[in-house]
Amino acid sequence: MSATSSRNSHRLKVVVTGLIGQHPTLGGITWHYLQYVLGLARLGHDVFYFEDSGEGPYNTDGGATGSDYVAKTCSQNVSHLADTATRFGFEERWAYHCAVDGQWFGLSDMQRQVVLNDADLLINVSGTLADPNSYRTIARLAYIDTDPVVTHAKIAARGIFRGRVDIHDVHFSFGESIGDEVPQTGHLWRPTRQPILLSEWDPIESRSDAYTTVMNWTSYEPLVHRGVSLGQKDVEFRKFLDLPSAVAPVRLELALGGTRHRKWETADSGSADPDPVKLLGGAGWGVLDADVVCRGADRYRDFIRSSRAEWSVAKNAYVQGQPGWFSERSACYLASGRPVVVQDTGFADVLPVGQGIVPFTDFSTAVAAVASVEEDYADHSDAARSIAERFFDSDRVLARLVSEAMGDA
Repeated sequence: MSATSSRNSHRLKVVVTGLIGQHPTLGGITWHYLQYVLGLARLGHDVFYFEDSGEGPYNTDGGATGSDYVAKTCSQNVSHLADTATRFGFEERWAYHCAVDGQWFGLSDMQRQVVLNDADLLINVSGTLADPNSYRTIARLAYIDTDPVVTHAKIAARGIFRGRVDIHDVHFSFGESIGDEVPQTGHLWRPTRQPILLSEWDPIESRSDAYTTVMNWTSYEPLVHRGVSLGQKDVEFRKFLDLPSAVAPVRLELALGGTRHRKWETADSGSADPDPVKLLGGAGWGVLDADVVCRGADRYRDFIRSSRAEWSVAKNAYVQGQPGWFSERSACYLASGRPVVVQDTGFADVLPVGQGIVPFTDFSTAVAAVASVEEDYADHSDAARSIAERFFDSDRVLARLVSEAMGDA
């Protein structure tokens, strides 16, 4: 991690934040933050990973009673983060703050303070820090918004969240083409996207015949901005429930998060929401347990690389706001040489579409998009990897991010 690279003659000490420890079973979360750490190190920077979210750990399986979701210790979280750090070569470069008892793990207090005093840049990915102001000893603080429209609505509502965002020196967003449909916050939002460490996602020959995705039915309570509900995937997916029969014999599968949050779901025409697994299964979707098939970094990567392609909706907030958001998960499909058929969020303004990435807006265009991939799969597959190399390569994405964060552009 500490060796100077010829790719970057200006070596910086960088702290990356994230939620690798908070979600020990979610392989996609691990890769999301991990690729920032590894990509920056690949550029030759002196990189450390800090996790200080203030979020309490939880039992994904309900604990010993089956209904106890509040974990009493952070042991599983610390173990997962320590194992990940050791495997990927930053075992002496991480720190984790346990919200249960306030204890720090990883770097000692003295080592952690030295890093904070000497660091040139903090990259607060997804705004995960509970108190960014306590990191103000670092020369530059950069905020990475990975949830555009939703983040902007929360900021526009003011309150504590806005203060957490304002403390940063520079602001980036996965919303690469933010327009008037997105709530205005008064910040200069610089476009950025998920960095992909391409060597970790080399395409493999073996694959299934299924179009897949990994998703939660809901991730948090819908927001309301100026009377408009900004919903999640449960809202959009209902528009495409009958798709399996329309694209047969192509198979459609979902790796669905197992925890259901009824209070976060949006009612369908005023009726009680059915169980999403039953709803989807009854319409012909293959429904897999994401906690099993995508558990950990290896299984998550294997699931994506062995898929034929991705098919996915986006959060309702992204569809309404058209911010140009593109999923970090979809970027991993692309790098694996797997075409992505995904709901349009305005990303055609910043990414090539038609081959490799095929957007859809409604049921008929979703059917046509799948047919397009099937008609010329080899070319779509080649285009997918090419797009990843041109637009998501961690060398390119992070070199630009660091340059702009340090005020070089």
